[in-house]
Amino acid sequence: MKATWNGSVIAESNDTIVIEGNHYFPADSIDKAYFRESLKTTVCPWKGTASYYDVVVDGETNAAAAWYYPTPKDAAAEIRNYVAFWQGVEVGE
Repeated sequence: MKATWNGSVIAESNDTIVIEGNHYFPADSIDKAYFRESLKTTVCPWKGTASYYDVVVDGETNAAAAWYYPTPKDAAAEIRNYVAFWQGVEVGE
């Protein structure tokens, strides 16, 4: 699977985990050059507190377009150190 935004591949992996229709990519499969920590957080009742990254490609920023669970609840332990995308980031083969 590949995640692309603004014409660049920002993540690529054969080992994604699909939860609720979202592909979660292993943290070591993202190209860290395109990611900047965001202050945004949200809470999922069963996964826990999500943290976000801004995706930055060619000077354009897609704010909070990637999320991850640094300390997921037990029910979502399998996605610890995995990153998912939304807000126009295309995920596909």
